[in-house]
Amino acid sequence: MTNRTVLYGIGVSAGTASGPLAVVRPAVGVDDNEPAAIEGDSERVKATLQEVAESLKQRAEHANSATSKQVLEATATLATDRGLIRGIEKELKKGTGVTHAIHDAVEVYAGKLRKLGGYMAERVTDLYDIRDRATARVRGLPEPGVPDFAEPSILVAHDLAPAETATLDPERVLGIVTEGGGATSHTAILAAQLGIPAAVQVKDILGAIDDATPLAIDGGVGEVIVAPSDSDVNELEERSRRRAEALAGSSGEGATRDGYKVKLLANIGTAEDAEKASKFDLEGSGLFRTEFLFLDRDSAPTVDEQTETYTRVLRAFGKRRVVVRTLDAGADKPLSFANLGEEENPALGRRGLRLSMVREDLLNDQLQALANAHANVPEAELWVMAPMVATVEETQWFCDKARGYGLPKVGIMVETPAAAIRAGHVLSIADFASIGTNDLSQYTMAADRMQGELAELLSPWQPPVLNMIKATGMGGYATGKTVGVCGEAGGDPLMALVLVGLGITSLSMAPTKVNAVRAALRLHDMDTCRQMANYAVDAPTAKEARENVLKIADPVLRDLL
Repeated sequence: MTNRTVLYGIGVSAGTASGPLAVVRPAVGVDDNEPAAIEGDSERVKATLQEVAESLKQRAEHANSATSKQVLEATATLATDRGLIRGIEKELKKGTGVTHAIHDAVEVYAGKLRKLGGYMAERVTDLYDIRDRATARVRGLPEPGVPDFAEPSILVAHDLAPAETATLDPERVLGIVTEGGGATSHTAILAAQLGIPAAVQVKDILGAIDDATPLAIDGGVGEVIVAPSDSDVNELEERSRRRAEALAGSSGEGATRDGYKVKLLANIGTAEDAEKASKFDLEGSGLFRTEFLFLDRDSAPTVDEQTETYTRVLRAFGKRRVVVRTLDAGADKPLSFANLGEEENPALGRRGLRLSMVREDLLNDQLQALANAHANVPEAELWVMAPMVATVEETQWFCDKARGYGLPKVGIMVETPAAAIRAGHVLSIADFASIGTNDLSQYTMAADRMQGELAELLSPWQPPVLNMIKATGMGGYATGKTVGVCGEAGGDPLMALVLVGLGITSLSMAPTKVNAVRAALRLHDMDTCRQMANYAVDAPTAKEARENVLKIADPVLRDLL
C-alpha cells in the first residue's frame, strides 16, 4: 500500500479536492522494431495527420470555452502544417521508419518553435500532442489521453495537452496534478477558467502513486497529499468550507476595507470570451488579446471583420471598461502576411508595437476598426494600449496615432524593464499603463517564461520584479495616471494586496478568480497593503517575500489561496 506522502508544486488554480485518481494515458512512443520506410508511407502519414486534425476539430465543437475552442482549432491546423509534413517526408526519404520519422521531424520543428519563443514556444506542447496521437494511430494503439473513469477523480499526468484540458468536465474532474507545465501553461490557464483546483510542477508524483492511490490537493498553495489520512481529507473539507464562507459576501466593486477603489477586470481573447465574462460580477475587461483575430490566417482580417468583433466585445460589457491590446505579434507570433524575416533572438526582436511601426497598415486598420466599434457602442468605456513598448519615442508615436482616430483613452503595456524604470516619462504622454507581469518577469529575470524548469525565477514574488512594479506604480502616482496589472499575478489574492500597495489601481484576471481577490481586498486596509508591499520588495528572496506578507495578512486570507 502506498504510504502517505506530501508533495509540493506550483498552485495555479485555487480550491481543494480529494478522491480517487485517474492517470492520463502516456504516449506509446516509437516502434523500435518497425521496418524501414517504403513507398506509400508518405501518403499514409499524411492521411494519419489529417485524421488527427479532424479528431481535434471534432473536440473543438465540444470545447468548454471559446478560448479552448480556439486552442483546439489552432492545434488541428498545426497537424496538417506543410512544414511539418515536409519534415516527415524528408526523414522517410532517408529510409527512416514511419514512427521514427514522425518523432525526428517533430523534434526538429519543436526546436524551431522554441527558438521563436512566446506564443510559438507554447505550441510545442500542441506539436508533441499531434506527434503522440499520430504515432498511436500508425501503431494501431490507443491514443494518449484522459481515460474513462467511473467516478469523479483527480487527473494525474506528466503534462496535459490542450486537446485534453479543453474538453474536461468540471463536474467529473475534481482536480489536476502534473509533473510538468508552468504557471502560464495551457493547463494552468484553462484549469483556472474552469474553476478546477490544479497544481503543476509536482515533481515525482507519477512515481509516488499506483492506480488505487487516493489523492488530496490544495490548488491554491500547490500541495498534493498522496494517500491522505482521514484527518487530511477533513482538513481540506474544512478549508473548502471556510473558503466558501469567506467568498460568500464577495460582490460589487473592488475595494480595500477602508474604501480604496481597485477595478477588478477579466482577461479575454475572443468575443465569445467577452460574452461569457460579462455575466460575471466584475467591472469590465482589463485585457482583450486581439491577436486571435490574426493568427493562423493567410491574410489580415479586414476592417469590417475586426469592427464586428470589437463591437460584440463592447456590447457585451455595456458601460463597463474594456481595455484592448493592439496586435501583439511579430517574431514570437509570426504572421504569414507580416513576416519580417528570421531574427537571431526573436523574443527580443520586432514584436508587438515594433512590428506595427513597420507594418503601419495593420495598425491603421485595427485602430479604424476600434473607432468604428466605439461609434457603434458610444456608451462603452474603451481603452486602447500598445504592447512591447520600451521608449518615450515609441509611446509618443503610438499615442499620437491612436488619438488621431479619436480613441478616448490611449495607453501602453509595461512589459520591459525600460518602460518600468522610465514609467514617469512614458506616463506623461500615455493616459494609462498596464503591467504584463508574465513578460516583465521574463525580461527582468532573463528567464524564458515557457521553460518550466525556470518557474521559480519567473515568480512575481521575485523582489527584482516587484521593484519594477513599484517603479511603474510610482510613475503613475507622479503623473496622476492609472496603472493596472493584467498578468497572471493579478489573480493571486495574496499578491493582489501587494500590487495594490505598490500603487496598482486595477487587476485583470481569469473571471473565476475575481471573487477571491475581491474578498482578499476587503479584509485589509490600504495601510496594510502598503506595509505588505514594503515587506515584499525588501525581502532577499521570493520565498521570504511571500512568507513575510502572509504573516501580516488576515488569517481568513489563507482560506482564499
